[in-house]
Amino acid sequence: MASLAEKGITHPFRIQQLSLPLALDGHDVIGQAKTGTGKTLAFGIPLLERLEPGGTAPQALVIVPTRELCMQVAEDIEEAGKNAGARVLAIYGGKAYEPQIEQLKKGVDVVVGTPGRLIDLNNQKILNLSQVKSLVLDEADEMLDMGFLPDVEKLVSKVPATRQTMLFSATMPGQILNLARRYMTQPTHIRATDPGDDTATVDAIEQHVWRAHSMDKPDLISKILQANGRGRTMIFCKTKRAAQKLTDELADRGFQAGAVHGDLGQAAREKALQQFRDGTIDVLVATDVAARGIDVENVTHVINYTCPDDEKTYLHRIGRTGRAGSEGVAVTLVDWDDLHRWKMIDKALGLPFADPIETYSTSEHVFTGLGIPKDAPARLKPAAPREDRPERRERSGGDRNRNRRSGGSAGNDKPRRSSDGGDSSGSSEKKSQRRRRRTRKSPSSPES
Repeated sequence: MASLAEKGITHPFRIQQLSLPLALDGHDVIGQAKTGTGKTLAFGIPLLERLEPGGTAPQALVIVPTRELCMQVAEDIEEAGKNAGARVLAIYGGKAYEPQIEQLKKGVDVVVGTPGRLIDLNNQKILNLSQVKSLVLDEADEMLDMGFLPDVEKLVSKVPATRQTMLFSATMPGQILNLARRYMTQPTHIRATDPGDDTATVDAIEQHVWRAHSMDKPDLISKILQANGRGRTMIFCKTKRAAQKLTDELADRGFQAGAVHGDLGQAAREKALQQFRDGTIDVLVATDVAARGIDVENVTHVINYTCPDDEKTYLHRIGRTGRAGSEGVAVTLVDWDDLHRWKMIDKALGLPFADPIETYSTSEHVFTGLGIPKDAPARLKPAAPREDRPERRERSGGDRNRNRRSGGSAGNDKPRRSSDGGDSSGSSEKKSQRRRRRTRKSPSSPES
């Protein structure tokens, strides 16, 4: 309580109100609630309460689907157990083994990890799961989507049969419920939402859905980023290449933008997230790897640069804003080719955007709907001249520049012709080579 009070957390969310009494009594719990409603502390507080001081092996194991969620959950649990001296370790791939191994050898109370690295360390006999009393599966539906269920079942088989098991997720597909039946003992299913609320968006989120042309999207995004009252903004792209390309484009236009996607190393992803949290950058372009579990405060706008694959992805994306009762704005750009997919999402969620209005960066409703100044430029700074761009300098070497100065074509390796029809560069040498070849082949020559 004291640790949470230091962070300004004094009142529980609905999922915490319903699950904490049961979980603190040691019962198995299935918790279902929308993203951003406090599921981490709903299982974090009970597992902290069950810790016994002086343990040599982990007493609690939390399995999560992604690295970013792993860091977030470990940080939240560590803050909640600060005054109790709880030792919390995040274990995930993309980082060196040595610091994690060293920490495990020193002693850890709570391990939060992704399936791959957990299995690896367990197979090496470094991660001892024989003392686990609390097992948590967080964002279980996401682990199902990512194909982690076999790995999760392997880890569950490594922990003692007598334990408390808690499973938390935003949605509950049939396979997840089957998993719960196999590995949980008389669990209580807690649903901290109203019936049908899984398909309802957060009321505080103002939504805009526009049909946009791919070539106009960067200009349209530039206008949206100048909306009245815009704070931290997350932009979701379908592919890693599109995310990086948009990030570079926005940086070139003068926006403080960073990227999080699978092609970046773990250190680069962590740096971008940290810069986003501390305000160094205020635009984060990401693939769906960051759509869940990344709890960053004061995200005012979410932009779907590409249409989500389904209604669940749409909800998780826009759920980055409007968290904890705050307001937010979500803008979804739909390509012509994605209209059919969007109609299915719209129908599943009961939204009023079945026919998105055709929109360009100059459309009137863009300015009026988001409070964008009429004179908002497409760029905050002018485009750099071609010769000043680093990638251009790398491709244009000194030889090309010398060719331009001497009248030759850049990149053309053909020698210029001299006025008498011969080659101006090395012509005498080539003539002598031809004479030597004719001399060797001629049977009448004295040398033959």
